[in-house]
Amino acid sequence: MKMHFCIPVSQQQPDALGARYTLYSVYLDGFLFCRVRYSQLHRWNEQVSGSEAGSSLRQLRQVFGNCLPHFPPKYYLAMTTSMADERRDQLEQYLQNVTVDPNMLRSDVFIDFLKLVQLDTFRITTKRASLDIFLPDGRSIEAEILTSDTAERVLEVVSHKIGLCRELLGYFGLFLIRFCKEGKLSVVKKLADFELPYVSLRSSEVENCKVGLRKWYMDPSLDSMLMDCRAAVNLIYMQAIQDIEKEWAKPTQVQRQKLEALQKEDNQTKFLELSQEVQHYGYMQLDPCTCDYPEPGCGAVISVGNNQISCCIILPDNQTQDIIFQMNKVKCWQVTFLGTLLDMDGPQRTLNQNLELRFQYSEDSRWQWFVIYTKQAFLLSNCLKKMISEKMVRLAAENPEMQIEVPEQGKSKKYHIQQSQSKDYSSFLPRKSKIKIAEVDCVLGTIKEEGL
Repeated sequence: MKMHFCIPVSQQQPDALGARYTLYSVYLDGFLFCRVRYSQLHRWNEQVSGSEAGSSLRQLRQVFGNCLPHFPPKYYLAMTTSMADERRDQLEQYLQNVTVDPNMLRSDVFIDFLKLVQLDTFRITTKRASLDIFLPDGRSIEAEILTSDTAERVLEVVSHKIGLCRELLGYFGLFLIRFCKEGKLSVVKKLADFELPYVSLRSSEVENCKVGLRKWYMDPSLDSMLMDCRAAVNLIYMQAIQDIEKEWAKPTQVQRQKLEALQKEDNQTKFLELSQEVQHYGYMQLDPCTCDYPEPGCGAVISVGNNQISCCIILPDNQTQDIIFQMNKVKCWQVTFLGTLLDMDGPQRTLNQNLELRFQYSEDSRWQWFVIYTKQAFLLSNCLKKMISEKMVRLAAENPEMQIEVPEQGKSKKYHIQQSQSKDYSSFLPRKSKIKIAEVDCVLGTIKEEGL
């Protein structure tokens, strides 16, 4: 599936000779990822490079040839405003389409360039550094890294220190986590494998934000895959305790008493077995947000996991209503910027986000939209993609004679990936406050959204 790259902001900047060029602000999952010029992306895509920022870079087209999506053409005359907007949209689509191919995401030519532009954007040089990685029990692991190390590399360093089996790394991920007052926490985003955690943390404008290690799967039954590794069991045990303490997982009173007894005995295996029966165990819970059901402006607490989107809705009379959407009834979803608000106070224009995620689901043989307004819309979208990916893996395991696409970036999979069979269940609508047509490949054709 496509990654959530977007270019909602661009600026005119003077070069050393006084001429002006356009600097594009590239966002990933709603956060500033890098700022690049068209010429940088063009060289990355096309040309045989000499030297850039001191290192020789191979180009994508040298490695992947005609598998690459179309790159926006050069303009040799001054661009009009409409041409500039069109190029921005085209570059955005290019970055999204490049990331569809999981082989592309794992390639050195892809990762090396993105490392370079991340460092350059935030003026961080490559050097040795220490980075605290927080565990679910509140302890931290001090990782000795390079500032240019990717999340995948940092995860390897941490796993070595705690004894986590290398083959189980795909079940865990690094997250930016905000630690709030009264002991609450908020998962800000999942760091992509090619992101630089040191840079992402330094550049984050979120207060009290830290890098945390958490399991990264939405199917609680996958705990069984980790039970032979002591370090993995320790991690999911710590997270289970944390989720219960933070009331993300909701045991009954009887279950709570049994779990507390098992915790006193430090019987991790039995504790995790009983946790499988607890409501919302292994789910990701979002911060309180609003939705449009049963009427606009209703408060909601969203929990997602185990092939479900669980919504606890606060009605206008302060009563609550629980609604569960099964993923097998969800046809597609999309994330939308509800306009672009620019902060003009600083030297760079930045994006103030208002986000929504809407998904289409089947109810009584009719397709309907359910809209959630949350700053964690991209995190929610990634959780939905993860559930789709895990479902595809299960189908492939149950039907070994079938070739099934696993639409998930990152680590290599056990199952053969056929790019041509890919289904894109999600889409992203950028900053326009007018009628917008969004393509959702192989799922819906076109979606016409008005007034976004």
